[in-house]
Amino acid sequence: MVKYLATEVVVIGGGIMGASTALFLRQRGVNVVMLERDLCGSRSSGVNFGGVRRQGRSLAMLSLSQRSHALWGRLTELIGTEAEYERSGHFKIARSDADMESLVRYAEMTRDCGLGLQLLDGAELKKRFPVGGAQVVGGSFCPEDGQANPRLLAPAFAAAARRAGAQVLEHTPVQAVEHNGQRFVVRAPGLEIKANIVVNAAGAWAGQFAEQCGEPVPMRIRPPAMGVTEPLPHFLNWSLGVEGGSIYCRQVRRGNVVFGGGPGLVLDDTRARNRATTIWEQLPQLVALLPQLKNAQLIRTWSGNEGALPDHEPIIGASSRMAGLYHAFGFAGGGFQLGPGVGEVMAELIAQGRSSTPIDAFRIDRFLQPASAGEASSSTPERKIA
Repeated sequence: MVKYLATEVVVIGGGIMGASTALFLRQRGVNVVMLERDLCGSRSSGVNFGGVRRQGRSLAMLSLSQRSHALWGRLTELIGTEAEYERSGHFKIARSDADMESLVRYAEMTRDCGLGLQLLDGAELKKRFPVGGAQVVGGSFCPEDGQANPRLLAPAFAAAARRAGAQVLEHTPVQAVEHNGQRFVVRAPGLEIKANIVVNAAGAWAGQFAEQCGEPVPMRIRPPAMGVTEPLPHFLNWSLGVEGGSIYCRQVRRGNVVFGGGPGLVLDDTRARNRATTIWEQLPQLVALLPQLKNAQLIRTWSGNEGALPDHEPIIGASSRMAGLYHAFGFAGGGFQLGPGVGEVMAELIAQGRSSTPIDAFRIDRFLQPASAGEASSSTPERKIA
């Protein structure tokens, strides 16, 4: 028995991108059905580090990140919960003179972007927080960056979208996205939905739907290697990262230290797990930076499937080949903070045909060959009530 629905917009994916898009569309009065293959926020939106940072983003991404930062500031108003969000500050560690020079250059390039970066040398850092001993020469502090609980955020956005009138269907994997010449037809087990617009926010699986619609992109699965310690007396106020990569960590309100860095292991299309070798590489680095962790018990490790693109920038915006199709995916390692801003931008694009935030750097056609004559226009269709 197949159930038939009709709506203005179908959002594929109930992670932070899809759920925030659904909420902001409903706030504009647009009818929305959101489909999630498992539970909202159970995939990459729920297994990431939980860092809410602007520092370290590419110049192309900073306007979007700033927009999202403003939305994080009124999170409780938007979704009814703070999701353990706090602006605890984010400190990027320099372990060499070259690292410090890189942070100085970044601070100069972003001087007018509103980050309020503070460059600390080793002596000043030791006064404020004695991290890492002799191997740390200084770093860059962004005082209004912070952290939140990723397991709470996307489900809260989905619940808020539902309260606002969106139909949120969990355990509903999308099997196909087609266009019948007039409208999209989205098929899931026992369900067929006709819609004017489709938003592809399917995370690590978004490439499959883009390819179905004639826009294959070189996305790969990149599983993070994550772990958490037992609760410890509170000693770490800032969220920490290291210039050039390797490890990152933060201490939550309950005292547990969450950390990550390095690759996990892809098991199949839907599953990933941690690598023991990665964890054994992480632990001595953590203790070197934070001696307080020397005798801490590791209580859990995890991973998840995240989608990454070769240029480390996401895909955001309208399809270049199919009118009415929009994409928001490829955020591996950086999507958590951007989520609210991406949702608001997507709602703007769909309702108005344009966004006040520059997103041209994230167009999908940067990965595509020129379209052949006769292919569908990428112009935004007139929105009609379903």
